Amino acid sequence: MMKAPTQRSRRLAWRLAGWGLVAGLLLIPAVAMLITDEVVWTTGDFFLAALLLIGGGLLIELIVWKMPGRPVRLALCLAVLAAVGVVWAEGAVGLFR
Repeated sequence: MMKAPTQRSRRLAWRLAGWGLVAGLLLIPAVAMLITDEVVWTTGDFFLAALLLIGGGLLIELIVWKMPGRPVRLALCLAVLAAVGVVWAEGAVGLFR
């Protein structure tokens, strides 16, 4: 008989999913560069994207670890995700130019 997942195992699953998403987002342009000549990223582009995504992920980890109350954590995590998305869009297409 299977045991019900514990709170710790659920947290681990969410953490793995989040860091897997970060890795997947970094792999998308790498794979696209193999398929088409339309995507041209330099080492600096990958470094900045990794810095942005890993920094956002670490900030979310800190929020989940330190902040009390689920609504506060959720609001702050959504704010971090929105900020990362805006910076990513600005870097990609010059959103504010």
